[in-house]
Amino acid sequence: MLKILLVLMTLFIVLEAEDGLCKHGLKCNMIHFHKESPEDVSSLEEMFSEGMFYGRLRFNSFGFKWENEIDNRRKNHAIAGMGTSFHYRSAYLNGFGFGVGVYTTQALGSLEATDVHIYKAGKDLLSRYNALHQNKNTLNTIAQGYLEYTFDDHTLKAGRQTFESYLTASNDTKMIPNSFEGLTYYSKSLYGTSLKLGYLTKQKLRDHTDFHHVLAYGDDSLDAYARYSENDDAAMHRGLTSSKLEDLGIRDKLMIVEMKNNSFRNLSLLLNYTSVPDLVSSGMLEAHYRLDIENWTIVPGVRYMKQLDNGAGKIGGANIKTLTTGYTNPDSVDTQMYGLRVDVIQDNFKLRFGHTQVEDRGDIIAPWRGFPTTGFTRAMGQYNWYANTKSYMVQLDYEFEHIPNFKVLSRFVLQDFDNHKEGVPSDSSVFTLDFAKTFLDKSLYVKTRYAHVVGNTMVTPSGFEKLNPSYDELRMEINYLF
Repeated sequence: MLKILLVLMTLFIVLEAEDGLCKHGLKCNMIHFHKESPEDVSSLEEMFSEGMFYGRLRFNSFGFKWENEIDNRRKNHAIAGMGTSFHYRSAYLNGFGFGVGVYTTQALGSLEATDVHIYKAGKDLLSRYNALHQNKNTLNTIAQGYLEYTFDDHTLKAGRQTFESYLTASNDTKMIPNSFEGLTYYSKSLYGTSLKLGYLTKQKLRDHTDFHHVLAYGDDSLDAYARYSENDDAAMHRGLTSSKLEDLGIRDKLMIVEMKNNSFRNLSLLLNYTSVPDLVSSGMLEAHYRLDIENWTIVPGVRYMKQLDNGAGKIGGANIKTLTTGYTNPDSVDTQMYGLRVDVIQDNFKLRFGHTQVEDRGDIIAPWRGFPTTGFTRAMGQYNWYANTKSYMVQLDYEFEHIPNFKVLSRFVLQDFDNHKEGVPSDSSVFTLDFAKTFLDKSLYVKTRYAHVVGNTMVTPSGFEKLNPSYDELRMEINYLF
């Protein structure tokens, strides 16, 4: 089935169509960019009438095949979703405006309703909680609804919204974006530095209809499916349960400061601070320098991240799955990460070499859909920021000259996890291949993605058997923007 789907998708994507880039940017599958914005008006009536609608029709499909199936834990599956979204932005009256984003999707999968928790690929096409509780495969939500005030190059926004930063992202690769409730501030130019501030009180993951805790795992003893009701992201710390935090009087709120500076010639600097007070905080510094050598461009980059334990380790343990065997200090999530990369660019060709290494202490906690290793060593569907993990990546991007707006991206990643730790995966090699093209005068975007993961069953010195991570996965995404 996977081979047949791959052939059909490849045939579809290389069909000739009108030239042009995606209406809202080349990466429109990731973030629904608004290239055109409403303008200033002089009356309340015009504030509504001169507002702008942004729409999107979407289709996503996923095929997933494990090398070894396991009853009630791993099953081969296929799932598809079709839906639409509408985002309305009002015009601005004396700097004030508002926006609303409504999203809906319908999923159809190969697994029984009682097995929806087994979906790995495409699990975000439906709500596992709603499917298990109500046998519903639909997602309907108001993921965005905010008030906005702009003045000069500054913007204040309050309410439901997406927020892009180092550890938070809309991560809009499927049907419904990851969004937050809270207050944010943007400055485009503050002494040569762009600034983002965020105070986020709630989160809505892509497979949720309602907003929930930003850093609390559901554990209501009266609800058999409580683990899917709060933050159930794959990178969520399972030991930080809602009942534990409630007993301790901890209110999980997310605070973010991010600054980017391009004042220095050929040098780009990024600084981020993310904190959940009384639980965990982190600081990140990233720098890239551009070197032009004849018709080649070389861009070396570094990233350093330091995570500080403000109480999370004592509450939940050093491992996000609460399996702390093999950890030097099982009650601390203090850790740090180093990243190095080099880009080699010429015209439509880019080659990237990347490496990341996480200190042998605690796991990095990042369940807000911004990935600590992204851009350096993260491959499709992989989480390689556990303690004592080393990763090595080679990535190739190429945009074809004779097939306008047709791009291929391929990655190969070696992931070296700690074989002494029970709560981390087995070592693996990951190969991914993406094809992306735009059609119909910049309005239709099509993308296929293939992943092949190879690993082995691993037994730790303590006798714990870590499952073979090997699988094949195929995805197809279609976006029509209007």
